[in-house]
Amino acid sequence: MSEPAVPDLVTLHVWRIPRTTVPRALARMATLPPRLRRLPGVRFAKLLGTGTGTGFGPGDADLTRWAALVVWDSAAAADRFDDSPVGRSWARIARSSARVDLRPVTSRGEWSGRRPFGDPPGGRVAGPVLALTRARLRPRRAATFWRAIPPVAAALHGAPGLLARFGVGEAPLGWQGTVSVWRDPADLVAFAYRHPEHRAAITRTPTEGWYAEELFARFEVRDVVGDRTVLGWVAEGDQVTGKEHA
Repeated sequence: MSEPAVPDLVTLHVWRIPRTTVPRALARMATLPPRLRRLPGVRFAKLLGTGTGTGFGPGDADLTRWAALVVWDSAAAADRFDDSPVGRSWARIARSSARVDLRPVTSRGEWSGRRPFGDPPGGRVAGPVLALTRARLRPRRAATFWRAIPPVAAALHGAPGLLARFGVGEAPLGWQGTVSVWRDPADLVAFAYRHPEHRAAITRTPTEGWYAEELFARFEVRDVVGDRTVLGWVAEGDQVTGKEHA
C-alpha cells in the first residue's frame, strides 16, 4: 500500500463562546462532523472539545472553547472554510476565534485508523512549532494514565519556550490529546526528551499499555490569524504573524 501524501496545509480553528451558548455548541458537535468531512478539499477533519490539559478527566473540560483540525488538499480550499456552512455556524456563536496554519514536519501513529498527515520527511524548522498528541485510551488502563498526567502537566506549565497549550478530545473520556506551541524545535525537544517527568511518562507508555491507538505529530507554524488568547497564548516574541479580529 502506498503512503498517504503529505498535505501542504493543515489548519487548526479554535472558537471561544459565551457560556450561554454551550447547549448550541454541544448540538454542533453532534451534527456538524459529517458536514465538515464533506466540505470540498477536506481530506481529514475532526471537531474537538478542549480543556486545560492538566488532568484529561471530565473536570478538565472547557465548555466555552471548541476546535476543529482540518487537513486540506489546497490552500484555496482552506480559505473557503469561513464561508462554509460549518465555519459560519461556529462564527454565529463565537465571541472570538483564531486560526493556525500548519505544515506537517513529522508524524507517527494513527488517528481513527488513518495517517492523516502522511509520512513527513522532517527537516529544519526555523521558528515556532506545534506539537499534537492524540490517544484513545484502553478503558482498563485509563485510571493509571490519569494518575500519571498531573506531574507532566505541571512541568509543562513552566517549560521554557512554551507559547500556548491546551487539551483536546473527541469525547469526554478516553479520547484525549494535547496541543502545545513552542518558540522553536529545540524547546520542544528539551521538554519532550530531557524533562524527567515527561521522560518517565514516555518510559511507562509501552509497559503500561495505556493506548489502543496513538498519534504524535509536529508542525511548522506558518501563521496565526485572530485572537491568540483563544489558544491560551502565554508568551510573545515569536516569529508568527498574529492578526487581531476587529
